[in-house]
Amino acid sequence: MNISKYVFSQLTSFLNRSQFNDYVRKYHGDHYVKHFTCWNQLLALMFGQLSNRESLRDLIVALEAHQSKCYHLGLGRKPIAKTTLATANQNRDYRIFEDFAFYMMEQARRKRAIDIFKLGGKVYAFDSTTIPLCLSVFWWAKFRKRKGGVKIHFLYDLETAVPAFFHITTASVYDSKTMDKIPYESGSYYVFDRGYNAFRELYKIHQMDSFFIVRAKKNLQYRCVRWRRRLPKNVLTDAKIRLTEDASFKKYPEELRLVRYHDTEQHRDFAFLTNATHLTALEVANLYKNRWQIELFHKWLKQHLKIKKFWGTTENAVRIQICAAIIAYCLVAIVQHDMRLERSTYEVLQILSISLTDKTPLLDLFKKTNFNEVKEQLGPLIPGLFDNI
Repeated sequence: MNISKYVFSQLTSFLNRSQFNDYVRKYHGDHYVKHFTCWNQLLALMFGQLSNRESLRDLIVALEAHQSKCYHLGLGRKPIAKTTLATANQNRDYRIFEDFAFYMMEQARRKRAIDIFKLGGKVYAFDSTTIPLCLSVFWWAKFRKRKGGVKIHFLYDLETAVPAFFHITTASVYDSKTMDKIPYESGSYYVFDRGYNAFRELYKIHQMDSFFIVRAKKNLQYRCVRWRRRLPKNVLTDAKIRLTEDASFKKYPEELRLVRYHDTEQHRDFAFLTNATHLTALEVANLYKNRWQIELFHKWLKQHLKIKKFWGTTENAVRIQICAAIIAYCLVAIVQHDMRLERSTYEVLQILSISLTDKTPLLDLFKKTNFNEVKEQLGPLIPGLFDNI
């Protein structure tokens, strides 16, 4: 690889610019634009997120410090003003970036496809993360009386460690209300936390010949139909049950499987509901255990989405920033795969955050960097099996 290229330029060379330009033409993104194109806008946002800039002012100061490099970084020939980037975020169609984010997710998943769980179907976790917003500025994102925010609902592929689908709502939308947006696949497995005890939606998954695992609520009303007597270590219950509450039974009129599991590290018991009768109880607990991956992704996303009024106050501007962050994450996942890097995606992201304007070949950068394990850098992200539940 040409050593004269900056790290950021080497990284963005993995992006399919012709595909992005197709979306720009589809939504007329560059009509009447002379200098700061949609491509320049995307790269500027990605540079800010990958370098972990705190605000628009912080990003502009960083770019001004590297003004002589900006053209070679793909950011255009002219200096980027705060108002230029904020206006672009406000006015340009977010669907350009959303469509490209979905394209990047599909490319990353296709490249990183692997069958870890050996279950004959894909394994997903579905969960949401809330991005807080100032209600007086982002008035359209009302959450509570004095708080604002948006929720990003993610369907996360646990085998490829890449998002497969996302849906953005205001933070006031209850998690289970978005389950009908999921593009379900027959034969796949869907893992939910206990905020998704929506039996009507779970029954739809069952009818599609797909499988779900959801953490049961403590006030679940049911009766046992039959149960297993010989149980493996740490499995407290493995039984077939029927719901006894009328409203719940009407929504899910068939038998469910209840698995109770004791986590020895946390000294806590967990109850799971599933329709996957062919799995062992330990396999059910193991699938739920792997939800930690989406928690790690959510933490990274929150750290790199510094949404403030200076970036643009409209829903359009917020959506563009979220999509740019997802694109940046998927790009790094693709680079990590294509270059066969031994470091994790999060280690690669941390190294890039301090190296974007270096003139070092990517392979040399990742081989020579002396880097502590990412968990030490970001804090106790995965301290135990079922932490933060």
